[in-house]
Amino acid sequence: MITVLRNQLGSIRNVYLRGNHINRRDDFSQFPEVVLLLHGFFQTRNIWEVMEKRLRHNNYGVFSLNLGGLLWRFNTRSIEYQAQWLAEKIERITTKHKIKKIHIIGHSMGGLIAKKYIQEYGGEKHVRSLITLGTPHHGTPTALIGVFLMGGGVLSRSPMQMLPRSKVIRSLHTEQFPAAVALTSIFSKGDVICPWWCSVLRPDPTEKHIHNIKIKGIGHSELTSSSKVFHIIREQLAQSSQSLKQ
Repeated sequence: MITVLRNQLGSIRNVYLRGNHINRRDDFSQFPEVVLLLHGFFQTRNIWEVMEKRLRHNNYGVFSLNLGGLLWRFNTRSIEYQAQWLAEKIERITTKHKIKKIHIIGHSMGGLIAKKYIQEYGGEKHVRSLITLGTPHHGTPTALIGVFLMGGGVLSRSPMQMLPRSKVIRSLHTEQFPAAVALTSIFSKGDVICPWWCSVLRPDPTEKHIHNIKIKGIGHSELTSSSKVFHIIREQLAQSSQSLKQ
């Protein structure tokens, strides 16, 4: 039972109780490609520890951000706020380090933040590809639990924004995703926090840059540390980089 909960919600000790320390990286110029990791609602960047090590071992420059929020460590700010803040942050980072394009991997709500940034805040200029893990692209009914825990919106509006048919979800469906940015949604039939059918992208037949990858038996938070998921991510990153060179 403990293992099941950890796979869905993450390790209490390693994700929620540890300080939200950021390992600042200034070595981006040493790597051919750079990846930004964005964590989900009510989690910290610590959830990316395994993924970050694997990506760096595979010659990717990697960084994650302190998204702030409740207790100055949990990601509870609104999706709109985070998307706009992300636009300003990436503008500064890419300018300072002379980075042309980055890849983004977003877990859960982190994927919605990245998608909104790309579609509505000029992210197309700086982003080469977006890979989402267990992201509720159509909203998820389990967000109702978050609405309750956040006092019906008093502590955070984010859970309300992740409900099906919310204003944010409808807005993301209205705007077309830029053809210059590869978009891949990876989701699991073992995810109970964001059921797989909430993550399925429904591209137009002409939108060849948008893909879905369904897997089995992986929990919601486990998506960020699973070796199986990492192998898929590595393939998707390589394909995005190769397509740019052609």
